[in-house]
Amino acid sequence: MMIVVILCLLGLCMAQSNPPSRKRQPRKKADERVYLVHADNLSYDRYGLKPDAQILRGKVSFRHKGATLTCDSAYFFEESNTFEAFGHVNMKQGDTLRLVSEYAYYDGNDQMAYARRNVELTHRNMKLYTDSLDYDRLYNYGYFFEGGKMIDKKNTLTSDWGEYHTDSRMAVFQYDVNLKNKDFLLTTDTLYYDTSTSLAHIVGPSVITSGKNIIHTEEGYYDSNKEQAQLFSRSTMENDDRTLVGDSIYFDDKTGISEGFNNVIFDDKKNKNRLYCDYFWYNEKTGEAYATKRARLLEYSQKDTLYMHADSLKMYTFNIDTDSVWRRVHGFNHVRAYRTDMQAVCDSLVYSTLDSCMTMYKDPITWNENRQLLGEKIMAFMNDSTVDSVLVVGQALSIEKLDDKDHYNQVASRDMFAYFKEGDLYKSVANGNVRSIYYPIDEKDTTYIGLNYNETDMMVMYLEKKKLQEIWMPKAEGTLYPMTQIPPSKKLLQNFAWFDYIRPTDKNDIFNWRGKHQGSEISKIKRHDAPLQTLPVQETTPPPPTSTPDDEPVQTEETPAVSP
Repeated sequence: MMIVVILCLLGLCMAQSNPPSRKRQPRKKADERVYLVHADNLSYDRYGLKPDAQILRGKVSFRHKGATLTCDSAYFFEESNTFEAFGHVNMKQGDTLRLVSEYAYYDGNDQMAYARRNVELTHRNMKLYTDSLDYDRLYNYGYFFEGGKMIDKKNTLTSDWGEYHTDSRMAVFQYDVNLKNKDFLLTTDTLYYDTSTSLAHIVGPSVITSGKNIIHTEEGYYDSNKEQAQLFSRSTMENDDRTLVGDSIYFDDKTGISEGFNNVIFDDKKNKNRLYCDYFWYNEKTGEAYATKRARLLEYSQKDTLYMHADSLKMYTFNIDTDSVWRRVHGFNHVRAYRTDMQAVCDSLVYSTLDSCMTMYKDPITWNENRQLLGEKIMAFMNDSTVDSVLVVGQALSIEKLDDKDHYNQVASRDMFAYFKEGDLYKSVANGNVRSIYYPIDEKDTTYIGLNYNETDMMVMYLEKKKLQEIWMPKAEGTLYPMTQIPPSKKLLQNFAWFDYIRPTDKNDIFNWRGKHQGSEISKIKRHDAPLQTLPVQETTPPPPTSTPDDEPVQTEETPAVSP
């Protein structure tokens, strides 16, 4: 009965010492014997607990297949080709491998060393500390199963179980794994680590903390020498209030550059905007960013979210890490934006946080409910993410659709200003070659009185609750046509164009680019070049003539701003 109990306990101990995920390979038997090189004292105890053992004391030394082992005392079983070593156990193999412990059992047939208590394995620049280590000289690897710590160059790894291969210099760690140095900390459940390159292979749920960056991933590689990470399986990187998610992410901690590939989401909670794209590039040290491939920007600071798409988006940051930091965002090409109360289309735009101005270029058009505004360039000045004022520069045209019977209030001018309160238009100013068509309404029965056509140099309109209250013009020439006597040629201005077919219809329609019909684009007007400034060759030489503002060409009604 006692023999059965002992065998069960021995089987349990051996099972606990084996690595949980490794299947043992068939062992090769070695013919070479273990040699006793030296001992100060040798004796036998034929009637003791170990009658077959040579009892060795004092500077004990063994040799076996290129390895030497020294200790304070030992039991040497010559018949079974094994020994037990006690006190200051030190095994050396070549110039690169050293195993130190307080106790060790060595089997010369299997070439297995079982080291216990204060174990230290040194291989080249790597040191492994544990309390229990089994080292297989035949297959050149050792594994621990009661917790261990590996120190490799500037990195420290700890785990509950692990193994190290001396031929490939690869290590495998499992259960409560920590890889850390002064710059980062990696926590995971399973980690493969190459000590020759300091490259960590992550194969399970992991967290990497590096400075302000916190990375969550389930698969990837981290090079601790270069401080670079390649992450897969929908990884996440957080930095303060910013979060980057992608199918795969590349990150360089030294340069501060990160890249996201496929289904990328960049969320800036502080500024309340979110970016979607299939490729994203960001430099956290300079604040420069670039996004392309179905790039879509969401601005959710207001009640209704603004959705904007462009072929590519680029951001520049100025005075970074100072109190006067500001950013400039470029969107190009095929820009389309949608919000329930506002829509816009243009070829490219620039937004600056310095003056909170968004400038739209090349055939820009904006819509608000039943109003359309266009020109050569549109500048929208923001106040806390809401429109404060709008400036239309060159060939400005404002149209308000009144009903389904082709009745439109229209204003065309060189430039146009619009002012808003809480998102509602309350004042509009048109400057230069102003032409307008307006349908006044009878307040009693809300019917149209007629069509009022005016030409002037300036027009100021005041609105309240989205309804026109007053119109001011310094000097105007106009005609009021009764509804039944409106000439067909006076119903629309010469440059009238209603681009409802271009207007984004919902948040998904921002990806569907629809250009203007041929012939309806804004005409390109050649600008007068600024005079070159030259210095006279001699003091007596008169300066070259310069043009005056009176020489600049003036747009007239006979020169249409928009092709019919």
